[in-house]
Amino acid sequence: MPAQQTAAQQSLGDFAPGLVSLTDDFLFPEIWERPGLSKRDRSLVTVAALVALYRTEQMGGHMRRAIDNGLTLDELKEAITHLAFYAGWPAAMTAMATARKLFETAS
Repeated sequence: MPAQQTAAQQSLGDFAPGLVSLTDDFLFPEIWERPGLSKRDRSLVTVAALVALYRTEQMGGHMRRAIDNGLTLDELKEAITHLAFYAGWPAAMTAMATARKLFETAS
């Protein structure tokens, strides 16, 4: 049975195998596993960066990862609310709508 494909392999594996390899072989095993921050904290930083930079395509996957890494939904919503004043209202509103869609369907 073939190994389950990673999210990067599923979305870009046939189109950009080099980028997928960097994601799967370096980003997650090397950067996400560094001891300086917990995965929970790395998720919070990553979601904050995605909200601030308005990277909507990546938000959903990293919001799910943040919950899996120990952030609560209330903490995620509070972080997005906090970011409204630093990253901009439209970015926060979009991020909150993304979170709502993700987690209302999961409930």
